[in-house]
Order: sequence, then C-alpha cells, then structure tokens
Amino acid sequence: MGAGGRMNEARRERDVFKHVPIEKPSFGIADLKKAIPPHCFKRSLTTSFYYLFRDLGLIYAFYYIATKYITQLPQPYSSVAWPLYWIAQGAICMGLWNIVHDCGHHCFSDYQWLDDTIGFICHSFLLTPYFSFKYSHRTHHANTSSLERDEVWVPKRKNDTWFYEVLSNPVGSFIMLVFRLFFGFPLYFMFNLHGRIYKGFPSHFNPLGPIFNDRERAQIWLSDAGVLTFVYALYRIGAKEGLQWVLFVYIYPLMAMSAFFIMFTYLHHTHPSIAHYDSSEWDWLRGALSTVDRDYGILNNLFHDVTSAHVVHHLFSSIPHYNTVEATQYIKPILGEYYNYDYTPILKAIWRDTKECLFIEEDPEKKGVYWFHK
Repeated sequence: MGAGGRMNEARRERDVFKHVPIEKPSFGIADLKKAIPPHCFKRSLTTSFYYLFRDLGLIYAFYYIATKYITQLPQPYSSVAWPLYWIAQGAICMGLWNIVHDCGHHCFSDYQWLDDTIGFICHSFLLTPYFSFKYSHRTHHANTSSLERDEVWVPKRKNDTWFYEVLSNPVGSFIMLVFRLFFGFPLYFMFNLHGRIYKGFPSHFNPLGPIFNDRERAQIWLSDAGVLTFVYALYRIGAKEGLQWVLFVYIYPLMAMSAFFIMFTYLHHTHPSIAHYDSSEWDWLRGALSTVDRDYGILNNLFHDVTSAHVVHHLFSSIPHYNTVEATQYIKPILGEYYNYDYTPILKAIWRDTKECLFIEEDPEKKGVYWFHK
C-alpha cells in the first residue's frame, strides 16, 4: 500500500469516532427519492426467484456434501470439515433469511400473497416466526433510534446498566460478545432480549403479547405453528438418523446463521459515531440515518448487500435488495456527512464496538440526544 493509501486508512480510523450531524438535515425524504431512478424501486419476480433458487441450491449442495462425504471422513479431517460446513452453510442460510426479510417488506414480488407464502415457508424452515418478525420489524423501521419506541438494539442508559462496571474490561467484553453471538438470536425472539421494554410478556412467540395488536394475533399463531411444524420434523428426523445428525447437519449451521444475524444487525445500529434520541428530539429521518453501512467483503454478495446498503434500506425499505447498492450511490452526494460507512474490518469492528458502546449518555449540550460510552 502506498503513502496515499496509508493516509486514507489513517483518516478512516480517526473519523470512526467522529459524531454524525444531529441537526435536522436540509434535505427531506422526497429529495432523496427524487434522486433515485424509478427502476430501483421496481420488483422483478424473475430476479427475486433467481436469488431465492440460488440460495436454496447452495444450501442443498452443502447439505449433499455434508451427508454424502463429510460423514465418511476419518479423523482428523472430519474435525476440520464439519466446522467449515457449519460456517459456510450458516452464511448461506443467512442469505436466504435476508431474501425472506425482503418478503416481509413486500419487495420480493408485486403479489403480497406470494411474498407471505415464500416468507412463511422459508422463515419457518429457519425456525423464525415469519409474521411475528414482519410486524415487529415494521415497528423497528418506523421508530429507528428512538429510545422509547424502537423495537431492537435499544441501548441502555448508564443509570439502567447495573453491569457496566463488571463488563467494562476485555474479559467482560469477550463474555458479552460470545453470549450475544450464540444466544442473542433465540433470546430475542423468545424473550425480546435487546428489545423495547414492554409490560407483560413480549415474546415473538406470544400471540397475546404486547408486541402485536388484535388484527395481527391470528397470524402470530400461524407463525408459531410453522416453526413447531419444522421442530416436529427435526424430531422425526432425529428419531431416525440420531441426535448427532440433527446437530451437525442442521442445528450447528443454524447457530452460525444466528451469529451472523446478531453480528450484522448489531453493527448496523451500534457505532461510536451515531446518535439515539428520546421523544423530545427524535424524528423519523434522523432516526433512519442513524444506521451504518459496513463492508463484509465476499459476504456482501452472499448476504444480498443487506450489510453494505443498510442506510438506503432504512430510508426506502421497498427497494429490492438487488437494487440497494445502486440506489445508495445516488443518495450519497445528498446525504453528505449524514451518510455513515465504516470500512473497519468486521471482526475488529465488532470487538471495538462491543467495548466502546456499552451504554449511552445524554449530550451535555443537546438535550434529547444520546451517544455511546464505555
């Protein structure tokens, strides 16, 4: 790398902790939409099905390799091959999960019934309650970075964080990171971990819980039935093939997928430079702009650019994933300093942000605005 490249990297490192603007921007959502060509908003059934079948084909290919060949490998080769399979299959399943996330936003096709059918089947296969997530995720998009109303990755104030002194050290940060990656996904859906504070039992599996309204409850029951159907199928397979088969072929890849899910959703909404707002200061546009795009290298394509084009997704969730990178290029000149992109390598970034973003405190000069601290 030349001197210019080193200077550019150094500048990036210094700018990581620079706070984003918190003043209301001079542009509006209409200005941003006008800058994006109309074709970026169009859903292509052919393109959507291409990516869906690509991911399903890759999942089947790795399943075939695992059950046909890895199971026959002697030690120590199998001890190397199995973890590689879990990570690779987990990453591909995460890509499929993201396509189904598009179904929840009704940007897979022009047909709501088709989006919901594909979403329901595929998310159930990945043990995710489709309609439950669809509705809570809609609330997240409507209230991003609101301390009172956001649905996920709601940071704690220092006064509410009794454990910060225990975790504010390398060992504590490591324990918190490992716990979050391996248990954050199921605990979020079961107990709303890292989510908004509700009265009652706010579980994505609880149709009568406070997350959902009366019109949505029937579909929450359906989501539960879908997940339970696949759990029962796993039970039957386990009875025939054995517990180890279920763990090695399905559960461990699903755990890898869960870790990927927590990693990139956490990094989208947790960063030393972005603000959160209480009800006295929050507005939708600044909340949507308090998100971060990241570079995951080859995984950007495998994750369908949910990772590298998340800002535009929060501004226009109806844009299909295969158009988000293009759309981002059109709005970046307008966003200027309001656009957040962190080039830090992902493993370094998640370790840094786990240490630096332990709780939030109010800006001493701007009431209602909060920044991350450690």
